[in-house]
Amino acid sequence: MSAYKSDFLNVLANRGFIHQVSEPEALDALARSSTITAYIGFDCTAPSLHIGSLLPIMLLYWLQQTGHRPIALMGGGTTRVGDPSGKDESRRLLTDAAINENLKGIRAIFARFLRFGDGSNNAANDAVMANNADWLNTLNYIDFLRDIGRHFSINRMLAFDSVKLRLERQQELSFLEFNYMILQAYDFVELFRRYGCVLQMGGSDQWGNIVSGIDLGRRLNNAQLFALTSPLITTSSGAKMGKTAAGAVWLNADQVSPYEYWQYWRNTEDADVGRFLKLFTVLPLDEIARLAALKGEEINEAKKILATEATSLVHGRVAASEAAATARTTFEEGGLGAALPVVSLPAELSEEFFGPPGLSVLTAFRAVGLVRSNGEARREIRGGGLRVNDIPVTDERMVLTLSDRRGPEGVVKLSLGRKRHVLLKPV
Repeated sequence: MSAYKSDFLNVLANRGFIHQVSEPEALDALARSSTITAYIGFDCTAPSLHIGSLLPIMLLYWLQQTGHRPIALMGGGTTRVGDPSGKDESRRLLTDAAINENLKGIRAIFARFLRFGDGSNNAANDAVMANNADWLNTLNYIDFLRDIGRHFSINRMLAFDSVKLRLERQQELSFLEFNYMILQAYDFVELFRRYGCVLQMGGSDQWGNIVSGIDLGRRLNNAQLFALTSPLITTSSGAKMGKTAAGAVWLNADQVSPYEYWQYWRNTEDADVGRFLKLFTVLPLDEIARLAALKGEEINEAKKILATEATSLVHGRVAASEAAATARTTFEEGGLGAALPVVSLPAELSEEFFGPPGLSVLTAFRAVGLVRSNGEARREIRGGGLRVNDIPVTDERMVLTLSDRRGPEGVVKLSLGRKRHVLLKPV
């Protein structure tokens, strides 16, 4: 159990969020005696955050739940540079228009987790959404070099893992990226000046950048600032969190549906269930301990609870319940789940479907994205991996016709293996 006395650090420790803390006793005492303000930065490289950002979002959630003020810092400025941490190559540079468009999609997710003030009667711990473009985009380069750059040692910067690993692999690190840690450190200083922010949180790969901000704050403002990092999450088999064969698991529903999101969590490995329940749900710890202790077939019930609770946080309770019901219908009752992804056939393929001789099953599976080529479809058929309306496909010359339509919508259920399903809708 945790040795921390503040609710904030106690909750984080007991749920497995803490990897490293600077001056833990001082931060613990401060969190007990006053409302602290802490921030995490999020770059705007895509129109949605993905599951890799979920753990830092949960850090902000628990910060506010224990009485403190979170700042979600949008990297409208630093996204123009690109964070080299954990990267083997330079990020693709985005235009200002693309960054601003991405910001619109990213902002929406935070309202699910944090309580923001309405501008009238704000509570002391109402969340703040800031954008570092507000101060970085207007910096004068010469003044910044003179006033800020002189506090940074190239020798020390070269020793940071984010830089050292790239250089050891003889991979290019641009001067633009090299400046990222200076800009991130300056963010910490600005947030301290504007909001009294004393704590920066992030993944363990951000430790060097955060410590640079602590040092800069001490030099410029004689301020005591703190760092807290969380472990980088991988599955028990060593896979990176949030990566699937289909790509990243995005948090916005228009990129990954609530049903697909629910399925991601339902497919959690047995050994990860307890850990993920602590990190990615708000269930009480005693209930999590009970679920994590389940063995054999019973662990599947714990996975369903994990999936529903995790989906509820991002997409709401109604969408999570619908996804669970769809999974039950699809897997346990052999029916057509209402929340399954629906793909409409292009007009030219619909003509084949409605007219003789029908639509090739190879073309159908390729059209909905379950396979990438006819050759892959044939291999899956030989292995028993493709099904139409829950019936295995055994003949690669099979065609789909009007007789294959099911339900009031007249769809055809196409399945790859046991976990990937699409409803094909001829138009």
